[in-house]
Amino acid sequence: MRLLLLEDDDVLGEGLRDFLRGDGHHVDWFTRLADASLMQKSEPYDALLVDWQLPDGSGLHWVRALRQRSVATPVLMLTARDLLSDRIDGLDSGADDYLVKPFEPEELVARLRAVARRRAGAASSKRRLGAVELDLAAKSATLDGQRVELTAREWTLLEALTQRAGRIVDKRELESLMLGSEAEVSSNALEVHVSSLRRKLGRELIETVRGLGYRLVEG
Repeated sequence: MRLLLLEDDDVLGEGLRDFLRGDGHHVDWFTRLADASLMQKSEPYDALLVDWQLPDGSGLHWVRALRQRSVATPVLMLTARDLLSDRIDGLDSGADDYLVKPFEPEELVARLRAVARRRAGAASSKRRLGAVELDLAAKSATLDGQRVELTAREWTLLEALTQRAGRIVDKRELESLMLGSEAEVSSNALEVHVSSLRRKLGRELIETVRGLGYRLVEG
């Protein structure tokens, strides 16, 4: 998943960024709303991880403004505010989940998986696509019951398509989700990884929609 992390505590922010990257996610970490706003408007994200109190404003107000602009990206609030009224305010303002500090990063990752399942309309972390079965929690894929080894970027691409299954995903969005800041440098990387996934999992799994992007074929 490509994640935007908005956290002004340097120790916590760096620790979360490194843990999430170690779990295979692309993370852009910011300490101020102004910087995060510029990136959020220009880049696609799978989820936003937002602290409540920030040096230049309220993360809660920022989330509320996103929802008023019809931005549907899932949001997890990360905050020390633990009153019931705070949790209700956070969820009513547009957050999809609410995690009280201190928390274990493993719980954050589990909540991200739950958000991804809801976004994909799936009750389980496992998805079957014909002869292919994916386990989003275990980050594993099998073909006809046999495990298929995927690189980190192949998995990131496959996960992004799975979370958007059934709809056409723009090439630029996939490049950004898969490569982050390297997207402009690796101009043909997306095509290379799509080709590799087709070779490993079957050509029929990913459909090219000429001039628009790619679509994961369900069923």
